[in-house]
Amino acid sequence: MMTYAQAIRHVIQQEMRRDPRVFVMGEDVEKHGSVFGTTRDLYKEFGPDRIRNTPISESAFVGAALGAACAGMRPIAELMYWDFAFVCADQIFNQMAKTRYVFGGNAKIPMVLRSQQGTGRGNAATHSQSLESIFMHIPGLKVACPSAPADAAGLLRTAIRDDNPVCFFEHKMLYTTQADVPEDPDFCVPFGKASIRREGADVTIVANLYYVSQALEAAEALAREGISAEVIDPRTLVPFDYDTIAESVKKTGRLVVVHEAHQNNGWGAQVVSQICQMAFPYLDAAPVHLGAKACPLPFNPALEAAVIPSVSEIVAACKAACYVS
Repeated sequence: MMTYAQAIRHVIQQEMRRDPRVFVMGEDVEKHGSVFGTTRDLYKEFGPDRIRNTPISESAFVGAALGAACAGMRPIAELMYWDFAFVCADQIFNQMAKTRYVFGGNAKIPMVLRSQQGTGRGNAATHSQSLESIFMHIPGLKVACPSAPADAAGLLRTAIRDDNPVCFFEHKMLYTTQADVPEDPDFCVPFGKASIRREGADVTIVANLYYVSQALEAAEALAREGISAEVIDPRTLVPFDYDTIAESVKKTGRLVVVHEAHQNNGWGAQVVSQICQMAFPYLDAAPVHLGAKACPLPFNPALEAAVIPSVSEIVAACKAACYVS
């Protein structure tokens, strides 16, 4: 049994032992062990050269990580919050994403940029956003979104060993969740392979990160009313496993996509669009796309809860798709 945070720390430690080119850099990653403890005490084993504190300059250390990757290292750069990615947007969107392409594939960019995001702690407008949809839009970036400790471990190991830049999205409300994590030091979760978290026959719910647990809770509530919901976690947004979702929709005839990212242009809209192309003849109802309302994330817990989708809203959307009032 490991928590989500412990699984991340464990994989970083294992990969640093396995490959001397792997190192970590970011704000307070050394003695403080990062905000949620994902690098706690690793400096005692690897020293400050490989668990490297940086100044409060995201542009500087993300750019430095990119340079290190170009030179053959395998850096893991940690932002405190994904909200801060906009400070180093040029380094991510114009340099990380494009360097391998502009060199005709001759340059490898084996770097991981990881951080946490999301609501649940009253961190307010500039520390609570869910931004994965923006990164999904940029060619050249892989996007991973683990919702459970085992996937956090397996996807992070895959990301560290990948020769392309990976943006690794964690959720602050998942760090204390616990589950079994395989002990195999080579355990990897492949990118582009969704996980069916719950099988069902009446409606397909697609969700990521913290909202996988919300979707499963909604599925339990629906089951008590005689509606069988299948819950699918894509695990990675780039690459995305549309085939698994399309096969599910061919069985259920109904699709609900829910995420904490804002609804307007959220990644769920892309899923709805793609599945309509792949499985339109099988749809018995219009797909539903749920996301956060068009409002900056409030500090007040009651207002925060009013902005993001609730379990009851997921249940209502599924019932409407099934023509049940």
